[in-house]
Amino acid sequence: MTATHAVPITRRRRWRAFVADRKGATAVEFALIGPAFIALLVALIQTFLVFFAQQLLEQVVNQSSRTILTGQAQGQSMTQAQFAQAVCSNVVILFNCNGLMIDVQVANSWGSTNTAMPTLTYDANGNVTNVWQFNPGNQGDIVVVRVMYLWPVFLGPLGFNLANQPGNSVRLMMSSTAFMNEAFVNS
Repeated sequence: MTATHAVPITRRRRWRAFVADRKGATAVEFALIGPAFIALLVALIQTFLVFFAQQLLEQVVNQSSRTILTGQAQGQSMTQAQFAQAVCSNVVILFNCNGLMIDVQVANSWGSTNTAMPTLTYDANGNVTNVWQFNPGNQGDIVVVRVMYLWPVFLGPLGFNLANQPGNSVRLMMSSTAFMNEAFVNS
């Protein structure tokens, strides 16, 4: 009689011991919470990088546009490629210089300035086919400088996505500034 009661008691004790054992609880809890935490961390880092890069682009456009505002670009007969190099010299840390798209236009009036985000067109290989202007104007002209960049983003595990272009893999960043050229001596 004692032999038949010993088996159920041993099973009960093992079950109670298993339920009471907390040695692996931390690992199980991390396995449940860890992926969501890591996904949230990735989303935060990506968001930080996008906003940091956008702010850097704003600063660089304001700095670089001073060469046009003060007439230095016009005095040196600066080309679009040379102006792109001037812009690029300030953003080498985060941006690939080959990806910068620069559009400089003269506006007839403040009301006709175009500082809007352009609609990009793409070829079959996914390359941007838009043609950008470079007209730094003369003294007293209203000039609009737009610098654009396709920033790569990735879809996070929670479906968080900052992309705003077709294909959900890039975000078009743009910084623009409008100003009236100062009085300068044309060469």
